[in-house]
Amino acid sequence: MSQLPASIDDAIVLLQKQHYICGRGLGTVVHLALTLGKPLFLEGEAGVGKTEIAKALAAGLGRKLIRLQCYKGLDVSSAIYEWNFAAQMIAIRTAEATGEADRHQLQQELLSDDYLIRRPLLEALQPCPEGPPVLLIDEIDRTDEPFEAYLLEVLSDYQVTIPELGTVTAGQPPIVVLTSNRTREVHDALKRRCLYHWVDYPEFDRELEILRARVPQATDKLSAEIVAFVHTLRDADLFKSPGIAESIDWARCLIALDTIALSPEVITDTLGALLKYQDDIIRVAGAETTRVLDEAKKRLVTAN
Repeated sequence: MSQLPASIDDAIVLLQKQHYICGRGLGTVVHLALTLGKPLFLEGEAGVGKTEIAKALAAGLGRKLIRLQCYKGLDVSSAIYEWNFAAQMIAIRTAEATGEADRHQLQQELLSDDYLIRRPLLEALQPCPEGPPVLLIDEIDRTDEPFEAYLLEVLSDYQVTIPELGTVTAGQPPIVVLTSNRTREVHDALKRRCLYHWVDYPEFDRELEILRARVPQATDKLSAEIVAFVHTLRDADLFKSPGIAESIDWARCLIALDTIALSPEVITDTLGALLKYQDDIIRVAGAETTRVLDEAKKRLVTAN
């Protein structure tokens, strides 16, 4: 287990060691969240690296990563706890078959910790030898508002209530990271409990640094061409602009094809790694590919 970063620069270095390249703004809010023990709320477009921050923090600090993937209809049994009904039924049948069915004692045993299945939120409140875990609540905007409201208790007091067992409180609060793609607005009451940061697409130089860290097999020339092309695409009228995750995937695809430099042909063949909607692929394919590539080359000259 590593010590928490003592400064903003230490927080940036901590993330850099896990190949996560960030600016001072993000480094500052990460440092403050760790120092103050506040949840970190990260909002931004899909693919800009919000989830990766939690993964980098867990790896850099030597902590366990616990992930709650949110979705519409997420409820308590999926997020916090549920009882192992199958094991409980087996215990009941066994007690009946052996004639040892003391009703009161059996009820106490069936509602004990042995039959409790811990889901992510409850698991994050348990003590860990390596220190408080990193709890990633991913894509909170996909949940329903009632579940969002339930999170207020967890993030306010770091505790959950199990009617059969009582209240479970964390000895040491977990490091909490919430992410949102902003498909809907998250309630202010939840945001007030967090430190907020908008994770934007990186500038050219930073994205180039990220690509070199994540795909070191790519030559400097190819990496620069990839970043210039992706940045040019983000200026186009697309349904979903490619994020950093798509840039990295595309670079790996190009390396697998032994690509030395971008060409209209190789771009057309690999657009499925970069764009995820058919309408966007159709819009960029053909003559538009050549035009975007030409614009990217001009952008690259300007960047240099």
